[in-house]
Amino acid sequence: MKLVKDTAELKEKTSKISDKKAEEAVRTIIEWIGENPDREGLKSTPKRVIKAFKEYFQGYNDNPSNYLTKTFSEVDEYDDMVIEKNISIRSHCEHHMAPIIGVAHVAYIPSKRVVGLSKLARVVDAFSKRLQTQERLTMQVAKTIMDTLQPRGVAVTIDATHQCMTDRGVKKENTKTITNYFLGVFKDDLSFQNRYLRYINRD
Repeated sequence: MKLVKDTAELKEKTSKISDKKAEEAVRTIIEWIGENPDREGLKSTPKRVIKAFKEYFQGYNDNPSNYLTKTFSEVDEYDDMVIEKNISIRSHCEHHMAPIIGVAHVAYIPSKRVVGLSKLARVVDAFSKRLQTQERLTMQVAKTIMDTLQPRGVAVTIDATHQCMTDRGVKKENTKTITNYFLGVFKDDLSFQNRYLRYINRD
């Protein structure tokens, strides 16, 4: 419930800020870096940036739980792992607004019902298209699936490159960050956890 409330409050707050005001902020940044926002190549840049930001951060307009409300019970009592590997991630670091690029692996063990596979990817997308830390993103995806579907267990792994590390600061180009979050039987039973890790690490 807290997630729904936070999303609604944020939408109400941001709806009061006009595109024009946001474009003026981008224009100010262009001037701050030493450029001329009135030259031909930059005249429309503020408008383009705001249009791009609406796409990058459209997750603030989504309630990820809604993607999991339609489920299916005709699964012939299937009770093993459902794993979706290599879900592409495009997010932005909340500290520098630099891109986070990688993949997510999501697994759950149904109790009685399953959800359409595309819906797992949509949950990942909805949380990814916000300012994020990888740790929080991993937890949000796992907890939302667990709370909404109430399966026997959920496992989420994210393997990503942070451009705030590769393109600035320490500039370690080959650095990757891996985060895991386990709930239910994946947390309580290492045999499930180990099977999941073997599956996602297969080529």
